[in-house]
Amino acid sequence: MKLVATTARLSTASSTFDVEFKARLHWSAEADAAIEQRVADILADVRQRGDAAVLDYTARFDGLSAKTVGELELTQAELKAAFEAIPAAQREALQAAAQRVRSYHEAQKKASGESWSYRDQDGTLLGQKVTPLDRVGIYVPGGKAAYPSSVLMNAIPAHVAGVGEIIMVVPTPKGEKNALVLAAAYVAGVTRAFTVGGAQAVAALAYGTQTIPAVDKITGPGNAYVAAAKRRVFGTVGIDMIAGPSEILVLADGTTPPDWVAMDLFSQAEHDELAQSILLCPDLAYIDQVQASIDRLLNEMPRAEIIAKSLNGRGALIHTRSMEEACAISNRIAPEHLEVSSRDAHRWEPLLKHAGAIFLGAYTSESLGDYCAGPNHVLPTSGTARFSSPLGVYDFQKRSSLIEVSEAGAQVLGPIAAELAYGEGLQAHARAAEMRLKGVKS
Repeated sequence: MKLVATTARLSTASSTFDVEFKARLHWSAEADAAIEQRVADILADVRQRGDAAVLDYTARFDGLSAKTVGELELTQAELKAAFEAIPAAQREALQAAAQRVRSYHEAQKKASGESWSYRDQDGTLLGQKVTPLDRVGIYVPGGKAAYPSSVLMNAIPAHVAGVGEIIMVVPTPKGEKNALVLAAAYVAGVTRAFTVGGAQAVAALAYGTQTIPAVDKITGPGNAYVAAAKRRVFGTVGIDMIAGPSEILVLADGTTPPDWVAMDLFSQAEHDELAQSILLCPDLAYIDQVQASIDRLLNEMPRAEIIAKSLNGRGALIHTRSMEEACAISNRIAPEHLEVSSRDAHRWEPLLKHAGAIFLGAYTSESLGDYCAGPNHVLPTSGTARFSSPLGVYDFQKRSSLIEVSEAGAQVLGPIAAELAYGEGLQAHARAAEMRLKGVKS
């Protein structure tokens, strides 16, 4: 049966645009109550029983039986063997992508991840000390979805940041290991890896078990159970974000081949039925051309059914009055991936404030960013790009303030601190500052 994508057609000139637009954007991040309760039970069980609980859930959910969690650990020799066993073309692609990702994050570290300090006129030293986290956990999806690119994007910035240990967890239903994921772990410098997934893997990383060490932060995507577990363990450990369905927004001026734009919309729609693909364009005839490309290309795609459901349920082709208006709407959406498919992309880039990643120009497909351009592909979704950033070196570092007050500096700062402390009713604070003033008796 031929599939059809009846993607919503909207116009900003319509009096009902705002209502239709908001309805198209709506996605609830609230987890199902049954999932939340199940996850809470799993977390509590793993926290109490450790390895035994991990083994029980791994057998139940992944059909993978083992007598000890140690049997679920992948050795460095296994990771290396997986790398050496994959086709040469895949090895070369992994290494090339890893090098570009590493180079980008090394530049990022130099730009924002270094310690600094200065002394003011009275000799007081003020600064910031940047140190890496000791140990992080990265969750990598397994089973139907296997993403070696996620291994690179999570492990490499942690490695560049100087994290001491990188612990990877990846589900392997019925013991089926994805060789490319294991090879990526070898290339990215993963320290230890366990074939454990789901909420039980998140719990093991957060609380530690007899075999799996507790980490300081957990990053990486997963299903609804993984997302709910990350939300619940936040505070015990850090997390990167709670990711929603994937998104792409294309701003087009009508100069890019319509087949290219149609395929870019497909590239996110094929992830998930809830994924969102939106085109904003002031050229109505061009929107018609993109729709024709969608109709012609859809049934050539192996994941055509998922693409059609995504486009029908959450996709939109929006006719705008101008590119300026398209940019303003883009800022309202704050998309995960934003393509500026325009002859002069740099003309519009200054108008764009909110996006996880901005892809400039017709030749910059979002898929290049997913795999090998260099910047991280772990991006904020569901409008959270308004206040959050892509995963980066800074997510695997922490900052400590440095303060060294000289004797002269204490004479300047002491009265100020004391005055404010008395105003807050905190006399010990005030007295501690005053004791360091010359001529004041202790």
